[in-house]
Amino acid sequence: MHVVFDLTGFQLAFRHAAEAAGFSATVLVELEAGPVVVWERLGEGRRVYLSAGIHGDEPAGPLAMLELMRMGFFGSELSWALCPVLNPTGLARGTRENGDGVDLNRDYWQRATAEVAAHTGWLEGEAVPDLFISLHEDWESTGFYFYEINLGEDEPMRAGKILAAASEWFAAESGPLIDGHDARTDGWIYHAAEPDLPEGWPEAIGLAKMGCPLSFTFETPSHAALEIRVAAHVAAVQAACGK
Repeated sequence: MHVVFDLTGFQLAFRHAAEAAGFSATVLVELEAGPVVVWERLGEGRRVYLSAGIHGDEPAGPLAMLELMRMGFFGSELSWALCPVLNPTGLARGTRENGDGVDLNRDYWQRATAEVAAHTGWLEGEAVPDLFISLHEDWESTGFYFYEINLGEDEPMRAGKILAAASEWFAAESGPLIDGHDARTDGWIYHAAEPDLPEGWPEAIGLAKMGCPLSFTFETPSHAALEIRVAAHVAAVQAACGK
């Protein structure tokens, strides 16, 4: 069952929390359901970009980002860029796709949608992030898993820390195939920086093609209680950022 998502209430709560933490907002595009907004704050270290809400039937990601903001996770030791709601229309309706029936997470090559066109325009005008983290959910999984796209040094211990952090709430998704992809280990898909379909680029592939050296896409099982999915995302983000 889809959870009714209070988009207006969420946007207001995130704004209050982000402004209190010293973040500044840039509206990328205005939609009937609400704006796509990026929140930024410069820090002393590497640039980390987080996104959520690209699929409107996956509310745990945006709520996890709000929880991270409220708990003071986004410290000054890093430079942050956050886009908590990439698909306002989908979240308001509880649909994976946007209002035109398009999966935004397959549009980062063609850029045919207003949301992705505005988003990629912003990304191309900014410094390439050192780390990208995307928060998702999977209606078919029973455990936690993640995709890693890595253009640099292989660090299996880092992957282990992410899985260990999420394990308080979910076991790692098991099997030789996860989400139709070969699993490196339970819960871990080590994906090439190439799309599964030539014209169906997801956000993570778009970032890799822009030169982002490392990305993680976290997936929690949608059947579980919402608060548990949120908690697992929070823990996984903390581990990925070395906290």
